[in-house]
Amino acid sequence: MDEVSQDVPRVRRRPASAHAGPKQDRAFRTRRLILEAAAAVFDAYGYRAAKLSDILERTNLTKGALYFHFAGKEDLARAVLEAQITETPKPAPQCFKVQEYVDMGLIYTHLLLTDPLLRASARLTLEQVPGLNRTSPYVEWVERNIQVLTEAKARGELLMHVDPAETARITVGAYGGMNAMVAALSPELDLRHEILALYRHLLAGVAVPGVLLQLDLRPDRGERVLAEVLPQASPARG
Repeated sequence: MDEVSQDVPRVRRRPASAHAGPKQDRAFRTRRLILEAAAAVFDAYGYRAAKLSDILERTNLTKGALYFHFAGKEDLARAVLEAQITETPKPAPQCFKVQEYVDMGLIYTHLLLTDPLLRASARLTLEQVPGLNRTSPYVEWVERNIQVLTEAKARGELLMHVDPAETARITVGAYGGMNAMVAALSPELDLRHEILALYRHLLAGVAVPGVLLQLDLRPDRGERVLAEVLPQASPARG
């Protein structure tokens, strides 16, 4: 996973639950403010060069307010890393599980292009930082892919030779590599285009022809499927 530098509008977040009291709502918004400020700093400078003073400057909060919610820079980085999963909703059920497999990647791609928090999380996933555990996003993405691909295999949507776990690991690894390459070569390469090309190549070797011909791989697929699930996403994100 890696950062993407395109300057595009953010995805609109849902407000905190209407059932939360004023104190809980204020605490939620303060924590969110700190998290998004930290993400902006990590995205701009990376973990090593990021300073708590830079984060505080973006929030106009005191150190005490920051330390009430987070123990320090490493704790903030962990929260930003976790956002890669908690902020990426699962796709809505589709006729084919293979479509859901593709939709997971396309939703994430759209969010990388529209959400600084996700971009920062992706950048942190790639940084070699001693003591910072970066495994959780990889593990969770692999598990999500295994689950959907296993169901696809049981439904007869995958070719006989396909191992869902192996395909899941290849998918996550290839996605991360492609994302890093696009970030390095931007603006010559377009992330949406390259990720769709990646899935087309992967699908040719795993999906049965009858399913492959019916999949939606149009460039705006990620944005459309995200719109289907975003109103249903938990309000307590972040």
